[in-house]
Amino acid sequence: MADPTPQQVRDFIAAGLPCAHLEVEGDGRHFFATIVSAEFTGLTRIKRHQRVYAALGERMREEIHALSMKTLTPEEWQQ
Repeated sequence: MADPTPQQVRDFIAAGLPCAHLEVEGDGRHFFATIVSAEFTGLTRIKRHQRVYAALGERMREEIHALSMKTLTPEEWQQ
């Protein structure tokens, strides 16, 4: 199985989580994402990350080896 591209990881996240803004950078094995979603409102950082992992599903175990992320609400993004 080929390593996913940053665009593919972006598409995986966007398919499972409505995002106001989404950027993904990476080298095929390690990725960094900035994710802005209204669904993060009222959630702790851990719960936000769990929401992203849920959107990625089995891909987190099988295709994506490392994902660092910044998770923000639209209000936090504006600041």
